[in-house]
Amino acid sequence: MDKEKTTLTQLVKHGGIFYKIEGANKKEILINLIDALPPSVLPAGKRDTLLKAVIEREALISTGIENGIALPHPRTPLLEAGEPPFVAIAFSRQPIDWETPDNKPVHTIFLIVSDSPKQHLNALTNINFLCMNKNFYNLITAQAAKEEILAAIGEAEKGWRR
Repeated sequence: MDKEKTTLTQLVKHGGIFYKIEGANKKEILINLIDALPPSVLPAGKRDTLLKAVIEREALISTGIENGIALPHPRTPLLEAGEPPFVAIAFSRQPIDWETPDNKPVHTIFLIVSDSPKQHLNALTNINFLCMNKNFYNLITAQAAKEEILAAIGEAEKGWRR
């Protein structure tokens, strides 16, 4: 992936979309989501590093936004040269308290792992914008099929490049 031209669709295709992630709290959800990532996305040796970085970031301030969405991520990029960035979308089996500003439980988690601050901010911005789109929001609340979610992200990105 050319990191300067990496689209959100490419980041999600690489990271994957996961359904019915178990956990009674955000730490358990994060552990189970990171464990679900295949080695092609995150090598086994990086799992503990990522989990620690994401939990440390959550301790500073919750990454829960509004309307049942959380955007966990490390504070700083932790990928090395040649390791592709990714965004993993996860749907929790049950809504989880994530200390969101609107106090609504979280059902959809976007785990963002970038290789640069610029890419990280771009991914955050695009996900926030995407989640304000009613059609996309309806897809994630319905836990739609991977193909539908990826198609909706791709369609939204076409409009962003205009």
